[in-house]
Amino acid sequence: MEKEKDVIVVGAGPSGATAATILAQQGHDVLLLDRQNFPRDKICGDGIPSGVISIMSRLGMKDKIQAAERRGEFNLLTQVRLISPKGYAINAPLSVNAEGAKSYVAPRMYLDAVIQEQAVESGAEFIQAQAQEPILEHGKVVGIRAKTNSHGRTKIVDFRSRLLIGADGVTSVVARHLRPKEKQHVDSHRAIALRAYIEDIEEIPNTAEFYLYEEINPGYAWIFSLGNNRANIGLGMRLDQFRQAKVKLKDLLHHFLDMPDIKKRLKNGGNMHDMATWQLSFGSQNNLQFAFDGALLVGDAAGFINPITGGGIHNGMISAQLAAKTAHEALTAGNTSLSQLKIYQKRCHTELYPGLHRSFIYQRLLMRFPRIIDFLIHRGQENSQLAQIFLSKL
Repeated sequence: MEKEKDVIVVGAGPSGATAATILAQQGHDVLLLDRQNFPRDKICGDGIPSGVISIMSRLGMKDKIQAAERRGEFNLLTQVRLISPKGYAINAPLSVNAEGAKSYVAPRMYLDAVIQEQAVESGAEFIQAQAQEPILEHGKVVGIRAKTNSHGRTKIVDFRSRLLIGADGVTSVVARHLRPKEKQHVDSHRAIALRAYIEDIEEIPNTAEFYLYEEINPGYAWIFSLGNNRANIGLGMRLDQFRQAKVKLKDLLHHFLDMPDIKKRLKNGGNMHDMATWQLSFGSQNNLQFAFDGALLVGDAAGFINPITGGGIHNGMISAQLAAKTAHEALTAGNTSLSQLKIYQKRCHTELYPGLHRSFIYQRLLMRFPRIIDFLIHRGQENSQLAQIFLSKL
């Protein structure tokens, strides 16, 4: 039997690795598990807001960020471009935030590896293992059962801990076993998206482009500049609308690339690769549980994705900070029961839910009154303040 750890974090993406980094830096014995080794690809739009960079810098990753930028792995973002269904467009500059952090487009292969490496350097132990189910004793989580593979031999191992943090993404094994079936995400609070990388595109340098066209309302298509005539492209829409429309995301993406303003930017038709789909769970569903007897959920496993943008990295890392704070208090007090951990539920609602709820209201308004997009962006061409307010909700 494995030695009991203070904390086991299941999932080494940005949320899990952030929680592991903080707790390891505080002196806790942390085990970080992930079904894949790093670096590895992760399906995503790759937009990294300055808030993420601020958190990384505070945790000691400033030099790593600068090195990744020099290597061309982090491509600087200096503006956002928003295009309405009728073709109205506004550009909004992205300045550094109050802490001096910038925004980037960074493939998750690079971003996630930086944060996972920081967790290990901070003292967390990393093991490649695929979670199977939480271990429960008398209703309390006391660890995770996982599948490991060493030298071609697969075995099931019970890893035990005083506290478990589920950070294993939208298909979370931890969440699926701990949340009642009737309290899982419903389709109106979920989305489906398609991502690809494209070469030979005339990019708008250092720009994140959002195309809000009617076929995927409420949703958008995107082109995020990666430099050297490369970009991350894709589109996403709400899952219930996708099921009703009975369309194929691949067909919608090709339709988007055939639009005259896009098609003329493609050299030799463009060269797409690494196309993949994934689902997202919004943070707007208010009956979800994040704290349990002996366990917490963070990031996409909890469901903290913005209902308008589909972005979840920043909210996920905020939840990781809140979980680490709660875990540290619980471990120090020697009490990891739900009565001690439920403060995490309150902290998440206070810190994250107001913004998520507002975004969901805006999403519903845009779905019911799609012409408002043209109106706001057309007005935004004449009123930069209005443009900034509108873009702040994306």
